[in-house]
Amino acid sequence: MRTGTNLPAIGGYNQAVVLDAIRRASEGLSRVELAVQTGLSAQTIGNVSRRLLEAGLVRETGKIVNGPGKPRTILQLEAHGSYAVGVHIDPAVITYVVLDLRGVVVSHSRTRTPSASEPVQLIDLMARSIDRLIGDSGVDPRLVIGVGIASPGPIDAEQGIVLDPPMLPLWRHVPLRAALSEATGLPVLLEKDVTAAAVAELWFSTASERANFAFVYYGTGFGTGLVVGRDVVRGSSSNAGDAGHITVDPAGAICVCGRAGCVGDLITPRALVCQAVDAGLLPALDDGADMETVSGAFHRLAAIAGGAPVDVTEIEGSGPADAQATPSSDQRDSARRILHGAGLHLARAIVVLVNLLDLDELVFGGPFWDEIGDVVLEVLPEAVEQSAALIPRRGLGFVGSAIGEDVAAVGAACLVLDHAFSPRPSGMLISV
Repeated sequence: MRTGTNLPAIGGYNQAVVLDAIRRASEGLSRVELAVQTGLSAQTIGNVSRRLLEAGLVRETGKIVNGPGKPRTILQLEAHGSYAVGVHIDPAVITYVVLDLRGVVVSHSRTRTPSASEPVQLIDLMARSIDRLIGDSGVDPRLVIGVGIASPGPIDAEQGIVLDPPMLPLWRHVPLRAALSEATGLPVLLEKDVTAAAVAELWFSTASERANFAFVYYGTGFGTGLVVGRDVVRGSSSNAGDAGHITVDPAGAICVCGRAGCVGDLITPRALVCQAVDAGLLPALDDGADMETVSGAFHRLAAIAGGAPVDVTEIEGSGPADAQATPSSDQRDSARRILHGAGLHLARAIVVLVNLLDLDELVFGGPFWDEIGDVVLEVLPEAVEQSAALIPRRGLGFVGSAIGEDVAAVGAACLVLDHAFSPRPSGMLISV
């Protein structure tokens, strides 16, 4: 963990160091233990603890006796001392969460993304949804410290602008941060959705976990959130992690970028649904089918691959409206081959990322991952580890996110908490 400094000019950084140490100790820490862990003097720990108690961010929860001497008072995080709102904008759905200081979701809602809405209409919808969510949560609005937005990239994080997301055609250079801050009256932070997901994984991990990993995000699109040395890799423009144009099949279809066989073009839900249509597993999609339609077809593909009953009318176009049919073994095998193919494509891209950044873990998640993850992971780990191109010949971890499909929204809220309360070296700089 980070250690503090006893220089008086940077008490804010010390406060963040102490609060972060208390947050990560579920049973709390005494002032003596805090001094040992942070490297701060007893006097500094006493001053910082007093400020945290006065701010309502920690509480004293009892005393322990450890040998001779004065009993030690335990400090624990006051989870209800502050709250943050997280919003994830996906081309198919917008997810909203309210998190307490410990990172527990205290309120949650979801709305369909109106595909034909102008940005100003969608921002108004988001502002009203945030107000309603805070009201429904029972949280004191005065304790909400800000809103985090997880948006598809590319973004201009410095200016708070959503630049040109490929699956939101009406969004071009939208000043989302300023517009939503004005509409809600709250500070707003903007982050790429894949990076927000990586932030969430860091927020809920211990100092010995999640040191060097890629968060493999699978939603309406594909991307990666990158962490090296427990620091999120954002890059010069905060758009790191756009791995969709890694070539994995030189003989594949031509991507919109002009090259053949890009992984992001081959494994998205829309691409897999099109493969299922070609295989006769699903009815043809109308030209320009929106994400709600694609999402429904993808759910049916996942159900077929898992052998779950599906609506006959959706698959065959006949039969009573409530008819359910269990897929045949041929249909199930065909669906699984499609998902296994996606896993092999993804494995080739992962090898590139692991080699480039010397990663030791892959964390998988996103709105569409849970439905197909088990099938994809039947082939993906072996394909990565047996690749002749893989350089690090040690065991790699392949795990699903424990946070769930709302990981990007949770990460957006964690971003606000992290920005406010986590220690960062920039907090030690003295402005002139």
